[in-house]
Amino acid sequence: MGNETHLWWQRGIIYQIYPRSYQDSNGDGVGDLNGIIQRLDYLQQLGVDAIWLSPIYPSPMADFGYDVADYTDVHPLFGSLADLDRLLAEAHARGLKIILDFVPNHSSDEHPWFLDARSSRTSAKRDWYIWRDPKPDGSAPNNWLSYFGGSAWEYDEASGQYYLHLFHKKQPDLNWRNPALKQAIYDSMRFWMERGVDGFRVDVIWLMIKDAQFRDNPPNPDVPAGMETSSASQLQIYTSDQPEVFDLVGDIRDILDGYSERVLVGEIYLPIHRLMAYYGSARGGCHMPYNFQLIQLPWDAEVIGRTVADYEAALPAHGWPNWVLGNHDQPRIASRVGDAQARVAQMLLLTLRGTPTMYYGDELGMRNVEIPQHLVQDPQGINMPGTSRDPERSPMQWDASPNAGFSAVAPWLPLPADYAAHSVAAEQGDPRSMLTLVRRLIALRRASPALSVGSYAPLVGSGDVLAYVREADGVRLAVALNLGNQAQVVPLGAAGRVLLSTHLDREGEATDGTISLRPAEGVIVAL
Repeated sequence: MGNETHLWWQRGIIYQIYPRSYQDSNGDGVGDLNGIIQRLDYLQQLGVDAIWLSPIYPSPMADFGYDVADYTDVHPLFGSLADLDRLLAEAHARGLKIILDFVPNHSSDEHPWFLDARSSRTSAKRDWYIWRDPKPDGSAPNNWLSYFGGSAWEYDEASGQYYLHLFHKKQPDLNWRNPALKQAIYDSMRFWMERGVDGFRVDVIWLMIKDAQFRDNPPNPDVPAGMETSSASQLQIYTSDQPEVFDLVGDIRDILDGYSERVLVGEIYLPIHRLMAYYGSARGGCHMPYNFQLIQLPWDAEVIGRTVADYEAALPAHGWPNWVLGNHDQPRIASRVGDAQARVAQMLLLTLRGTPTMYYGDELGMRNVEIPQHLVQDPQGINMPGTSRDPERSPMQWDASPNAGFSAVAPWLPLPADYAAHSVAAEQGDPRSMLTLVRRLIALRRASPALSVGSYAPLVGSGDVLAYVREADGVRLAVALNLGNQAQVVPLGAAGRVLLSTHLDREGEATDGTISLRPAEGVIVAL
């Protein structure tokens, strides 16, 4: 059961970097690849194993890089292919892996493929995108709506047809029913594998194929507030999770399996029972379909405990679990649950069975940064005020210097007023800081097969307490988490010794079969 019997992505921790916001090396206010290279020693000291980079491809930046204009190059804003090669070499020299974000559902409308497709109805690449005639009254072909608000169809005056865009109108959806398009994308994936990239996180992988009959989506009876004009106001019966998507996932897995120890991670927002299908069965699927339960659930011990049990029970025999607390599309965990519970959340993330993905800055307790509407950059927030994803994309807080050590000039998004107090410089020398806690948690996880790859068994999941046991090679570790604001006494079933508390002040304390938890405290106990 030891670590050596598991692959790096099963043993390890993935750390997501939003490149625009990590480190600016050239004084333009935007983070870049050379900036990330400058910070690799910090990541090595933190103890993570792999870096997932949000898109770095050439792009008009209508959706900050998720509108790709060239699948096999680097945007000059971030550097060059030579810089990426250097990042790979420098990361690999430190034992760190690099995972690229890959965006195969849609391209930019400025991609040469789309410019060709748009030039004529008879273009050889016309069918690389999804075009439909208007209804007899000239309106859109069906009722499909964009994730960014409004119709998912954009009328093209020159050719008299509509093209599909499930996101921004500058992000036309690719037609994955076209064999030539498929091969072009697969070739670009091989391009990155040949350069030594260690895997892909595939953007919106569950949306890649749409209903061949273009049927209308039914209305969603439970529309989230503020999303009445977006795709969330419909049940995505015909625009997502189509049966044919699994062949595409299998193809991508086959490509990665042609190289040594590469990992395929899929972005999928679906209920647990649907998520599991993306692990594949007869054909390989994603090594890890991203599991966003901890992002979507209320901060409630019973609900989380039940969901962990359901997720573990639903996993196929070959399925490896994974957990995520935050990403570039979701409010930061410290803003969702508060500073005290954010520490408990880090202990939860780093002690559950399966691969954790951390979001940059969460190791400092970074919070959402309020962005006034006139400074909003995110197209989703511009189209639908109140839904901007900018607050969780603010620059990394390195030190107390101007612009938080992120840049020599004003950064592309504002920093919070208190950035100095929640910076790497302030926290790395503080024995009780969030950064110290996260480093200790990661070190303990790396040193203990019970935490990194061991079995999971629930102990308590009631009231405000969530407790479970991780076990490997005869070593049993209990994790007890108080998700409430009252002290609790938790039965552990055996005497033990405290290895770590989220308060960082109880190491070595003996326990007699129960453990007393302060409000918003988590502990790891060797039984």
